[in-house]
Amino acid sequence: MHSHGQAQLTFAASGMVQVHTVEGRWLVPSQLAVWIPAGVEHHVEVLTDAELWMVHWEPSIIKAWAPPIPLERAFALRITPLMRTLLDTAFAANTTADKSELVVRLMLHELTEIEHAPTFLPLPKSAVGRRIANVAFGDRRNQLSVNEIASRAATSVRTLSRVFQAETGLTFKLWRQRARIVLAMDRLARGVAIAQVAAELGFASTASFSCAFRQVTMLTPTDFIGTADKKSS
Repeated sequence: MHSHGQAQLTFAASGMVQVHTVEGRWLVPSQLAVWIPAGVEHHVEVLTDAELWMVHWEPSIIKAWAPPIPLERAFALRITPLMRTLLDTAFAANTTADKSELVVRLMLHELTEIEHAPTFLPLPKSAVGRRIANVAFGDRRNQLSVNEIASRAATSVRTLSRVFQAETGLTFKLWRQRARIVLAMDRLARGVAIAQVAAELGFASTASFSCAFRQVTMLTPTDFIGTADKKSS
């Protein structure tokens, strides 16, 4: 992991990346971006052929330019039409220095107003929390009961519930659902068919998979992969 003295906006114009921080990991599919504040340790893992656009800001500039809403935490975000236009302008060959300055200044304002995208999977920090998470990750088809997961992680259901709420801010049930959907996003972005992903992850049908996917991401799997073939979802 490395940290920059500058804040960074990483936009996946195409492909998909995963951004790891000590708090967890963000899946950043095409058309989403991730904001990393200055000094936050992270590394970017490219999962599929990706075209990445990165904008950097000095902390002093953010202090001077950003609206009073704090940008101190990392988050993933949907790219609004305005943000996309600003990015296109910032990376255009004929943009003057004066215009670039105005563009990146406006980007900071847009960042504070954009809805966060729920592609973040917070990871527990304690040894017992990590053991539980690893058992859950291994249970792709969601077949283990909470009792079995706790027992395989050498802990109690009570500790499991307490650890996840305290260390991830989510109940274990919600965390487990999000972990499955983040995994599903990864598989879909790699070109695996919706029906196959649903089967791999133990969903009874593509309809139940689509419903769970939409609960977490606010998108249908079809919208997520941007295909016009509406039949598959």
